[in-house]
Amino acid sequence: MLGQLLFVIISAMAIWLFSRNVKKIRRNILLGKDIDRMDNPSERWKNMALVALGQSKMMKRPIAGFFHILIYVGFVIINIEVLEIIIDGIFGTHRVLSIAGGLYDFLIGSFEFLALGVLTACIIFLIRRNIIHIKRFSGTEMKGWPVSDANYILIAEILLMTAFLTMNAADYKLQTLGAEHYIKAGAFPISSSLASIMPANVISLEMIERACWWFHIVGIFAFLNYIPYSKHFHILLAFPNTWYANLKQKGKFTNMSSVTNEVKAMLDPSFSPPADAAPGRFGAKDVTDLTWVNLMNAYSCTECGRCTANCPANITGKLLSPRKIMMDTRDRLEEVGNNIDKHGKDYQDGKALLGDYITSEELWACTTCNACTEACPVNIDPLSIIVELRRYLVMEESNAPASINNMFGNIENNQAPWKYSPADRINWINN
Repeated sequence: MLGQLLFVIISAMAIWLFSRNVKKIRRNILLGKDIDRMDNPSERWKNMALVALGQSKMMKRPIAGFFHILIYVGFVIINIEVLEIIIDGIFGTHRVLSIAGGLYDFLIGSFEFLALGVLTACIIFLIRRNIIHIKRFSGTEMKGWPVSDANYILIAEILLMTAFLTMNAADYKLQTLGAEHYIKAGAFPISSSLASIMPANVISLEMIERACWWFHIVGIFAFLNYIPYSKHFHILLAFPNTWYANLKQKGKFTNMSSVTNEVKAMLDPSFSPPADAAPGRFGAKDVTDLTWVNLMNAYSCTECGRCTANCPANITGKLLSPRKIMMDTRDRLEEVGNNIDKHGKDYQDGKALLGDYITSEELWACTTCNACTEACPVNIDPLSIIVELRRYLVMEESNAPASINNMFGNIENNQAPWKYSPADRINWINN
């Protein structure tokens, strides 16, 4: 009973803490401005099924895609066993789902092959990151925590899968020895090969089996509460992120109601703007000026570097890194959320996303080609954030490169981007 009570307490605390962290992230995301992304639901469901569930964009890099899918499928399916562990932990039973007979044997056997696949994939990913040093995993933004975070999660998955297989190996040997409470149940195609290195003593085997059982379930609870602090929160957010992705032209400017109302008033003196039409800010200076979809994108970023690896500006040595744009947005949003927790929602720390995190040099390096959005495995759209920050620079601060300011001046004076008189516009016909 003591073990059951301890299990219930640990489970309840883990679920409560996870719910608390998710609630905070949801609060932070909803600090963004509202945007309607409920159009064309059939296409959105299709997007989510193909991109998030089907991992279709991952396979554009076949090697990484294959091993990622192996981890994704393996880790999700193996954790079906968590249901049995929870039931056993609460009621003090052992392999309670073995009543399924042959189906149970098939499931445990499948879990073991998947666990071996996850182990292999995680080791390969560790080698790619830390020995081969794949180029897209480097960059000015990939220092300190982002590098450690990726390694921590891979090591954690290796430990969890090792504990799972070791637990099964001890269980299998206890079954063969006819130990009390260890009924013959399950098929162990991988862990049975480890039985020969297990001790023959029943008490020692029970200690190994119980230790691995507790490590596996407590490790899963710890992993659950780690992911809200990690880039691996995309495990959950990939699904809504792909569903709410922009289905229209990427990089297209939206019409601001305040500007539209001004133009309408100029063209039609009788036009009266709506009473609730507040001017607001042109573009975005801080995270609260972005939409909630932009902020959800930031929390969904996997930091895989595919966007930056495909960015022509970054490839040619420019300062821009679309991955950094997303990481900076998330870091600033976390900072704003922490300020709210400590000082209240009206607190201003004098900082902003633009300037303190992202520089104008990065923004103007962007060619708006949309390569970053196209490359992202979960349809994150860095371009929309870049465009809104640029809009603020131009419309609020008149801060744009000289060539762009010259173009604006020519359009204003000559109704064309070039510095020719409107009367001379068709002179090229005579040449």
